[in-house]
Amino acid sequence: MLEPLRAIRMTAEARLGLILAGSVLVLDQLSKWWVLDWLAFSPPGCLEFQRADAVARASMVNNCGHIEVSPFFDLTMVWNKGVSFGLLGADGPLGRFLLVGFSVAVALALVAGLLSLGPFKVTRRWQAIAFGLIIGGALGNAIDRALYGAVADFLNFSGLMFPWVFNIADVGINLGVAAIILDVFILDRDKRETKM
Repeated sequence: MLEPLRAIRMTAEARLGLILAGSVLVLDQLSKWWVLDWLAFSPPGCLEFQRADAVARASMVNNCGHIEVSPFFDLTMVWNKGVSFGLLGADGPLGRFLLVGFSVAVALALVAGLLSLGPFKVTRRWQAIAFGLIIGGALGNAIDRALYGAVADFLNFSGLMFPWVFNIADVGINLGVAAIILDVFILDRDKRETKM
């Protein structure tokens, strides 16, 4: 019974990854609380408008929050039915359930990797950073999807020709993927070349 628990290794990398995961998750949920509750960016009707198809939207009013902060950055309430940047939309309860399940499964697999359990064992600092960022982001968006049926996005840099609205969880996921690429294709290759 205790054998699997003995396999858990709380290395410095594991601690770093778990701290990053918790930090991203907390920052994401606090920022969404600020936008949804304090700024009241999603009054009654906003979520319904965002989830409606184009035909239904024609007869509805978009009362979702929007604040112009600067020429290149705004706060704009968008309910995202898909994964990062609206990809792979899931309208029905089954799609929502599958996206929540997938996000939680990815997060659990990466936590197992941080703790030296499972197939993806963390051995380097950048792997731990990547795993932690992705875990926090995946869980942050999974919480939204489970509670609301969509993910609260509000960071809008369309003034910089970036057309998507996103949130802190999306930033964590994308920085985590970038850290994996950095680790695998640059840092790991450099280490292999110096050993030769």
